[in-house]
Amino acid sequence: MTPFYQLSINSLQGQKIDFSEYQGKAVLVVNTASKCGLTPQYEGLQALHKKYSDKGLVIIGCPCNQFGQQEPGSAEQIQGECLINYGVDFTMTEKIDVNGENSHPLYKYLRTELSGILGNKIKWNFTKFLIGRDGKPLKRFAPTTKPEALEKYIEQALAQ
Repeated sequence: MTPFYQLSINSLQGQKIDFSEYQGKAVLVVNTASKCGLTPQYEGLQALHKKYSDKGLVIIGCPCNQFGQQEPGSAEQIQGECLINYGVDFTMTEKIDVNGENSHPLYKYLRTELSGILGNKIKWNFTKFLIGRDGKPLKRFAPTTKPEALEKYIEQALAQ
């Protein structure tokens, strides 16, 4: 079993999400923020979720307040923003840190497996990680990479 499947995180509602439940699925993990210039990417992420969830794609949004304090709200506020403004119904997690000593184990793992332009740090909100059906991280995408630009990579991951 790959290290990814040994991880877990709590949902925005406080329930444990065990990543072993995602064996055989492609997973897109994104650190999100409700007050960011990139927040409209929720629309594109939701479109990917709608198009590919029946084919085996799971999208996990991880709210984070480490970049410009752009996710200051409570779980209820985050949920409201995502649902009301963008119709998000993919999985959203509890608010976490993605950098630093309090970084969630999921992000410690992802940063180690796929470093980016700043080494193993997350540069900004909406950094995206695609994990293959076998649980291995495949590709890291910059915050400014629009969700629709990920389609060919998602299709490749789903074809594995």
